[in-house]
Amino acid sequence: MLSCQKSEFSLSPDIHYLNCAYMSPVSKKVEMAGIEAIRGKRSPADILPDDFFRLPTRVKKLFACLVHAPDPQQVALFPSVSYGIASVARNVATRPGQNLVVLHEQFPSNVYTWMRLAEERGCTLRTVAAPAAHSARSTSAAWNEAILEAIDEGTAAVAVPIVHWADGTLFDMAAIRKRTDLVGAALVIDGTQSVGALPFSVADIRPDALIVAGYKWLFGPYSCAMGWIGPRFLDGVPLEENWINRLGSEHFAGLVDYEPSYQPGATRFDVGEKSNFILLPMLAAALEQILEWRPEGIQAYCEQLLHPFQDRIRQAGFDLADPVDRGHHLFGLRMPEGRSTEAVRKALWERHVSVSVRGTAIRIAPHVYNDVADVAALVDALEATQRK
Repeated sequence: MLSCQKSEFSLSPDIHYLNCAYMSPVSKKVEMAGIEAIRGKRSPADILPDDFFRLPTRVKKLFACLVHAPDPQQVALFPSVSYGIASVARNVATRPGQNLVVLHEQFPSNVYTWMRLAEERGCTLRTVAAPAAHSARSTSAAWNEAILEAIDEGTAAVAVPIVHWADGTLFDMAAIRKRTDLVGAALVIDGTQSVGALPFSVADIRPDALIVAGYKWLFGPYSCAMGWIGPRFLDGVPLEENWINRLGSEHFAGLVDYEPSYQPGATRFDVGEKSNFILLPMLAAALEQILEWRPEGIQAYCEQLLHPFQDRIRQAGFDLADPVDRGHHLFGLRMPEGRSTEAVRKALWERHVSVSVRGTAIRIAPHVYNDVADVAALVDALEATQRK
């Protein structure tokens, strides 16, 4: 069992930061990796041609290990989730009249590209909403059923997250994969709000693509994302044509001998200037830290942290989903009928509790740097709104 890791961070002792789903703090190790990387840029002569390839390779191996991918060459480096999603969508085969399945109130980076694709190719964007008649404690099962019903013989692609970014609703990736296999649809997964904190295996689920931002549950810097690309898309067309992704690009003297072939695997999809000499060392240090903690350990720690407070949260009138329907690292508290959102915001602010309000849910996102005092401050704020 993990112990509290608060000492590994430089968080303000005056703030109860339960908001990792918004943005993770960098650990002291990641901060130091960034400082050392900046210092390294003082002397460009010390940056050798091999460094352009060594850093991306290191990050890809670490990410592959995290998601149980047997081949790191199937990992691509992106600057954002939207870039990764656009890279994949460009290579989705469609016919006019087919449909693309997404979720209601899904994060926009995994929606706008599909809206454009539907419009350009004469497809229908099929948005699956959570069944309104169900409470938060049964939404997951009902919503999963609705997703499976929405996938039919006319579905070209299903683009969904592992957990919903607004309230942590957990989706059944194995069942969705089975259904997409049955109809021949591509499965594109946004793992931004889960990978790193929730165990996930590409070997088990076999998505056609898994895209993950680096600045949330992976504890990396902003403007870094990674993707695992399945066999369906490995021979696809990238968004851009840059020099470093071409075969033989390690030989700088021969770069003007233009090469039509790409490096093997998913490298063709890597963003230009992927060898970021400041961000990649930070991302590598962050991934090493996550692998040390292990997603299973993070889940267990967050479960233990919340467990003593669950009854008090519900007694204060807030609807908290059962653990089977959500991850322990991210969950939403549905507002009681008649309770003012502004009153809740005020109570949280007065107690220096940092969380997010997304839609009709108060989104709570703890991690290993949180302790009992952080959750107690949250619950005290919720109870204060009940008394008023």
